[in-house]
Amino acid sequence: MNEKNDPLPSSSSSSSGEAPSMSANEAFVKRVAEKRESASQSEAETLLWSGGYSPKAMLGTWLSVIGLSIAMLVVSYLYQTPKWPIALLVVAILWLVVGLIYAYRKLGYHYELTTQRFIHQVGLLSRQTDRIEVIDIDDVSFRQGPVQRLLGVGTIDISGSDRSHPQLLMRGIANVKTVAGLIDDIRRKERKKRSLHIQSM
Repeated sequence: MNEKNDPLPSSSSSSSGEAPSMSANEAFVKRVAEKRESASQSEAETLLWSGGYSPKAMLGTWLSVIGLSIAMLVVSYLYQTPKWPIALLVVAILWLVVGLIYAYRKLGYHYELTTQRFIHQVGLLSRQTDRIEVIDIDDVSFRQGPVQRLLGVGTIDISGSDRSHPQLLMRGIANVKTVAGLIDDIRRKERKKRSLHIQSM
């Protein structure tokens, strides 16, 4: 008595359920994504510096206001021009304006630098926060006036390829030379690291 054996599944039917092989472009994209993910997992983002407007940056302004106030009060006392109440009112308004400018600069600007991003916040009542990848920073420079050089403060100028902030001015930064150098070092390090990742692929 002959028994019929069940036919074995053909190779075509077994291979029909398999996913088609990836193209070279898809394989490269997948490899880049895996490299980026492994790099981000191996190196956590770390805060390197945090700061804002330094009171020392307005020292020249404070000294000028003090001198102007004393001169106005002395003139008013000696020559009665302007009258004593008017002189006091002018001095009070002058100090109020300068105080408001300082408060806005001190409380309205805050900066943070991490190993991957530069974050800057602007505003008092409502605050806007922007983030710039350090790899997008093209150049970092700083400038100081004569008094600022003595106090170690100055303005940092950051330019880059970020669309929202192609150029950013950080005014009144203490230890300006050190901070500018730190931003530039992190920028160079991140670009070098990214280029090595690309070459390894």
